[in-house]
Formats: sequence, C-alpha cells, structure tokens
Amino acid sequence: MHNGFRKVNASKVTINELMLPSHANFSGKIHGGYILMLMDQIAFASASKYSGSYCVTASVDTVDFLNPIEVGELVTMKASVNYVGNSSMVIGIRVTSENIQTGKVKHCNSSYFTMVAKDNAGKNVVVPPLQLCNLEEVRRFHNTLKRISLRNEKNRHEETFDYTSPEALEGLKQYRVKFDL
Repeated sequence: MHNGFRKVNASKVTINELMLPSHANFSGKIHGGYILMLMDQIAFASASKYSGSYCVTASVDTVDFLNPIEVGELVTMKASVNYVGNSSMVIGIRVTSENIQTGKVKHCNSSYFTMVAKDNAGKNVVVPPLQLCNLEEVRRFHNTLKRISLRNEKNRHEETFDYTSPEALEGLKQYRVKFDL
C-alpha cells in the first residue's frame, strides 16, 4: 500500500511513431484500430509508471477521431494521470500528427482510459494518491470527476429504462425504428 502522494509528472509519457503504409486502412488513412492500440499501450505505460504496478485497461471513454492521420506523418501521443481512485487511474491521452515536410501539426484525438493496477496474482492493488501541482492539473481532475458523474448517471438511466412497456416502445418510434417483436 502506498501512503505517499505522487505528482502527475510521475505518470507522464510521450511516444512518437512515424506512420507507415502498413498502418493504413482501405481509404489510405491510418487505421483507427492501430491508433487505439497505440493509445492502449501509452495508457498502460503511464498507469504502470505512476502506480509501480502492472495495469490493465478497464474502460475507454470518448474516442473521437477529429482529423485523419496520413501515411508519412509523425504521430505524437502524450499521456498522464488525470484522476486516481483506490486501484484505478484515469489516463488522459492527446494524439497529434505532424506533416514532417511542412511542419503542420493537427490535433487528432483526445481520449481517456481507465486503468486498474494489479498484483502478480491478478488482484487489485492500491495506487498512490494524487498530488495536483498546478491549475491545469486541477482542471483535468475536475473534468474527470464530471465525466465519472455523467457515466454513473448514464448507467443509472440504462438500468431504470423499462424497455418492455408499450409506452417506452411507442416513445422510441420517433427515432425511425420499426419493431418486429
């Protein structure tokens, strides 16, 4: 068990990778699945670096591909801990790509991975509490609290929606759906 607070800086990881033709999808852009794989790797590295433990991905929140990544561009991913629970950590990841000939940089993705620290037996382990050192870290922590609250509210709503009632089914018809039950 960790008693000492750790700073966000203890979790910071940056990776750069040149995008090759083998990473492209059928339309010639870099495959989103390949970018997700890299994001999972950097989330693992950041969480493991912070916690000092092996970490697994528990969930991925908000993956919006904002701009396509081209073959030949240099992708940079930056990750750090935004929030710490008992054994879980929310890792914020920012993905940019740079055209190495023109120097133009574009923001391609920001995402949040929840990682859980494990011991050698696969049991959850307690991670160090988080020490916030600047207002940007406070902003990211607060925004993560809001995302957690929204996710919990969404889960509560899904649990209480009575999909078997005639009224509920009737209400869904406005969404261009036909029932053949």
